[in-house]
Amino acid sequence: MLSVAKAAARDASELILHANEIDREISNKSTIIDLVTQTDKKTEQVIIDDILAKFPDHSILAEESGETTSNSDFLWVIDPLDGTTNFVHGLSPYCVSIALLKNDKPILSVISELPSKNLFWSVKGHGSFCNGEEISVSSRKSIQDSLLITGFSYQHDSKWETNMKLFKNFTKISHGVRRIGSAAADLCYVASGKADGFWEIGLYPWDSAAGILLVEEAGGKVSRMDGKPYNIFDKQILATNNLIHDEMIDKMSSEILSER
Repeated sequence: MLSVAKAAARDASELILHANEIDREISNKSTIIDLVTQTDKKTEQVIIDDILAKFPDHSILAEESGETTSNSDFLWVIDPLDGTTNFVHGLSPYCVSIALLKNDKPILSVISELPSKNLFWSVKGHGSFCNGEEISVSSRKSIQDSLLITGFSYQHDSKWETNMKLFKNFTKISHGVRRIGSAAADLCYVASGKADGFWEIGLYPWDSAAGILLVEEAGGKVSRMDGKPYNIFDKQILATNNLIHDEMIDKMSSEILSER
């Protein structure tokens, strides 16, 4: 299964990297500024074809084409191009994200970070890796020594306002807060110790499904922002090196975090 996921991620990555300006023709998913490219759609089909060629009975949940269900215990969750806006503007990073769940629990994940071609993967109980080298979360023990990451929804609603407050507050008390533009990349950076914590409100299953296993297998912790257990259908996430997790929840508790 890992070999199939890696091969699908590589095939998708090559398609993305060879996409030209015509391939980046933009259409709107909705009235909000949520960009979709022809590359998104082509890449997703490549991944699905690769997976179903080996596992035709498995279920698929993909960002562009939705869910194809079966009686299988296995569900592949796919984001063919996480960070589409970055890709459209020629700004890195953007990612191919593939996760495999068994009975709703992540057991395998592969994320291809582009255009760097860094390949991250993890298998439940066997650690997390980047380009064949095992990775681990950072050892920073306080927010004041930490670099944090967040992301913002396209919809400028109450969740967006809450996150702006959190962004301001954490910027004051940490080494800084970055907005990378790809949740998959954000989680890779926490897993590899480049950043110490990541939070976001308004995610979808394909945004986090692969990254959460990477963080956990690298020694980190993932929960909802209120500290409750996280699953990929939750709309809010907190992922850290574990050492600053409780402190971040404590700092967040002063804001309204009831968004689901």
